[in-house]
Amino acid sequence: MDDVIARAHALASESFITASGPGGQNVNKVATAVQLRLDVYALRLSPPVFHRLRELAGTRMTARGELVLTARRFRTQEANRTDARDRLAELLREAHNLPEQRAKSRINRVGKTERLKGKKLRGAVKAGRGKVSFD
Repeated sequence: MDDVIARAHALASESFITASGPGGQNVNKVATAVQLRLDVYALRLSPPVFHRLRELAGTRMTARGELVLTARRFRTQEANRTDARDRLAELLREAHNLPEQRAKSRINRVGKTERLKGKKLRGAVKAGRGKVSFD
């Protein structure tokens, strides 16, 4: 797991762009936001992990399999770079976690008849709500 994160950090390319948000006049002059790009296919993830990563990434993953993370919360390049790398690591950790299998619920015979009885009663109430005809 940690080796995948280390590989991702090594393969990711960073570019600095001008950001909106805090920074005053400095924000217009200095490129403090970090755009981190990673080719997910280069990580050689197993198919289930890749599909979970694609699901978690959503619109942050391009059609070519490139993951694009933009970090602009902080005023400094270094803080934004750390933020982007941490978010990438967290995304990869989440993709490696297997979701818990949901246990199928079972209802016993008495519970089933009670449920059906309640549905019949509700249906009767709703059936009595129709238009009143005086014919």
